[in-house]
Formats: sequence, structure tokens, C-alpha cells
Amino acid sequence: MIIRKSRQEIEGMARAGALVAETLALCAEHLEPGISMLELDRLAEEHISTHGGVPTSKGYKGFPAALCVSPNSMVVHGIPDEYRAREGDLISVDLGVTLDGLVADSAVTIPVGEITPEAQRLLDVCQEALAAGIEQAQAGNRLSDISHAVQKVVEDAGFSVVRSLVGHGVGRSYHEDPQIPNYGPPGRGPVLQEGMTLAIEPMITAGGPEVYVHDDDWSISSVDESLAAHFEHTVAVTANGPLVLTRAGAALLR
Repeated sequence: MIIRKSRQEIEGMARAGALVAETLALCAEHLEPGISMLELDRLAEEHISTHGGVPTSKGYKGFPAALCVSPNSMVVHGIPDEYRAREGDLISVDLGVTLDGLVADSAVTIPVGEITPEAQRLLDVCQEALAAGIEQAQAGNRLSDISHAVQKVVEDAGFSVVRSLVGHGVGRSYHEDPQIPNYGPPGRGPVLQEGMTLAIEPMITAGGPEVYVHDDDWSISSVDESLAAHFEHTVAVTANGPLVLTRAGAALLR
């Protein structure tokens, strides 16, 4: 069941989303060679709690941290540990925040210092794919229009979409219907309607699409150890087009 949100709920999600954006910016500011992933997680949780929010991931199905932190070939769901960032790393940081009972969810892949041109191209393409998916979040479109737009950008660039991982609805809960694959033909699935709130999140690799789950039952990495990238925004479908709720100072509904 897809839950459509009221104007007031979307505005509340935008406030949660602004806190997400602030926290991810704080992570990017501190993500330099030598910082441990545990320290990054501590900084994020402290910032969220200071501003009245709750990190949605912490305790979710037993997850132990505020952030999902996934270095290099790890795609998603990495548990923060003693790993210390190194020059040239790509660190994917995924964060949900609950504020006044509403959830917003976003992710970025952050370069540490100087990275290779191919790593930069992977980041650029993943961000382009996210933008293409968001552009399709229009009332009257079909859900798979988002999926197809993401896939086309990624595969035209020679990279791979991780097919076993999906985006999702979000808002009253962390994960709601519908699931949003990052591939598929256009024109299929539910019709997008005003009030739908979607976490659109390309998860891509520089190599093949196959992934595996680590022994911790959370962390997911590329089988071929190729670099991965993950960018995500929470987006509301409105009468005026897609409204990104996880940007600092996101515009509220007019």
C-alpha cells in the first residue's frame, strides 16, 4: 500500500530532510585521511540529537549505528568500525533521520582527498542518474519511468546498476511501498500521484552488478571488488513537479 502524505507531513519531512542534509555535510567536512568510521558516526549522531532528531537506522532491525558507512567496493549498509579513511577512498554515507515522527533518507558518496579520474566519473554518473530519476517523479508518470531513467544514464556510461537493491517509499516509516528498482522498461508500475514520497537511490558499480552480503548480515559489497557509488534523495511528488526534501533549505510547498 502506497501512503500519500499531506502537505503538513511533507513539510515535516522537509524539516527532517534539512537535518539529514546538514549531517551529511558535516560528515563530508570531517571525512579526511585518518578519521575512523566510528568517529564519523559519533559526530553524526551527536549533531542529530542536538537538533532534536533521532537517527532512524540506529536500532532498525538491530542495526547498531546512526550511519551506514560503506568504503570503496562496499555498496551499502556498512557498519561503522575502526577503519580509517585513506587518501583516494570513496566512502558512501547513508542516513535516515526521524524528526517529530517523520522520516527523511539520503545518501552521498564522498571522495577522500585526491581520487582517480575513473572514480570521479563514477561519482558524476551516479549523481546524474539520481537527477534523471528525480526528474521522472512527476504526477501522471509511472514508477518504472524513474527506474528506466536511472538505468539509461548508468549503463550508457559503461557502469552497472546493482539489481538486487532498490529504492523505496519513505515518510511515516523508514521503508514503505513501493519498491523502486534502478532498472527496467518505462511506462510500468503504479501511476505516480501527488503526495507520494520516494527515496530514489541509484547504487552502481564500476564493474559488474553482482553483490554479496558480508558475515555481519548487513554490509553488501561488489563481488568483483569494483568501486561502488550511492546517492539518494527523498523526493515528494507534487503538482509543481518533484520536490527534493533532503537538501538544506528545501523549499516548502506553495
